[in-house]
Amino acid sequence: MAVKDLLLKLELPFTSIAYGEVEMASAFTPTQRDQFGLELKNLEMEIIDDTKSILIGKIKNLIFHLVRNQEEVPKLNLSDYLSEKLNYNYTYLSNIFSENQSITIEHFMIKLKIERVKELLAYNEMNLTEISWKMHYSSVAHLSNQFKKVTGLTPSFYKISNQKNQLIANM
Repeated sequence: MAVKDLLLKLELPFTSIAYGEVEMASAFTPTQRDQFGLELKNLEMEIIDDTKSILIGKIKNLIFHLVRNQEEVPKLNLSDYLSEKLNYNYTYLSNIFSENQSITIEHFMIKLKIERVKELLAYNEMNLTEISWKMHYSSVAHLSNQFKKVTGLTPSFYKISNQKNQLIANM
């Protein structure tokens, strides 16, 4: 069940839903909040209502969107992009994110990019050069170095071991 379906089921009026964020038409009553929170927990989600957590969620959602939609070359670097979208100084965003997530924004993005590369390798529709280009790496070597730092494996070894695991699973 999607969050939108849940809101409709509980008859909670909302004005918009985007990137994991719901804008409510009116404030929850304590009972509505508890009921919505319980239903979200069943979906392995939660209500986040403190401003720092909300801001961190927005940062994560923007980065996730960037990584998943890499078709065009970004016009701004990450720090300018986040500052422009969230209307905060990047140093502030970076400090809040690092304090609460124990990882820098840049490392978070690298981890997400490597997860996306793993998916693309598993699909077996593109070679490493094409993946490197799609994910905006300066070179295959740069992608390979980051991949190995994050996973401990080269992309080629990961692809081969993933293919073997799929063959075993299909037997």
